[in-house]
Amino acid sequence: MTEEIYISELKLKFESYAPLSDKSWSLIKSIITFQDLAKDEILLRNGQIAKNVHFICKGALRAYITDYNGNVYTKNIFLETDFAGSMVSYLRTTPSNFTLEALEKTFIISLDYKKYRSFIEENIDLKNFYIAYLEKNWVIDKEQREVSLVMENATERYLKLLKKHPTIDQRIQKLHIASHLGITPTQLSRIRKNISKNS
Repeated sequence: MTEEIYISELKLKFESYAPLSDKSWSLIKSIITFQDLAKDEILLRNGQIAKNVHFICKGALRAYITDYNGNVYTKNIFLETDFAGSMVSYLRTTPSNFTLEALEKTFIISLDYKKYRSFIEENIDLKNFYIAYLEKNWVIDKEQREVSLVMENATERYLKLLKKHPTIDQRIQKLHIASHLGITPTQLSRIRKNISKNS
């Protein structure tokens, strides 16, 4: 029953970008697999070629990059109803530049990217979804995030994150949130203190 609910949520996610025919939705359903991840479990390693697109039903993932000196940077945090994966790795069939890790017990739907891609080529509604998804997440949102890093201060970026994910403070370690915002955990503590003082 729970799996059916998650499949319905996946369908809603697709249709939030473009309407799908019953035929196209049947094709998507045919490549669905479910996966349970324990906290701290690695879903995709840096250097591994990504083969699946992941839809988060419950839980949280982070994408992180480790530099040559061993410093870790959180590139992104994914929560319920987000898609996660390495778009560059899919498109170029090259190793992923980052690692995907579960930040808490996580349940995901995985879609075989190769089959999914062939469905896109053959079905105009899936192609419309794909274009709309790329435009929003890889053009609009990416540009806004880049502008935000330059134009907004850390407090504004943190408040924006809270607006998008109101429970993130209770779920994700301060270290990961700070890294995602491009600040130190100490700066984040200071920001939180100032916000609670002024509210």
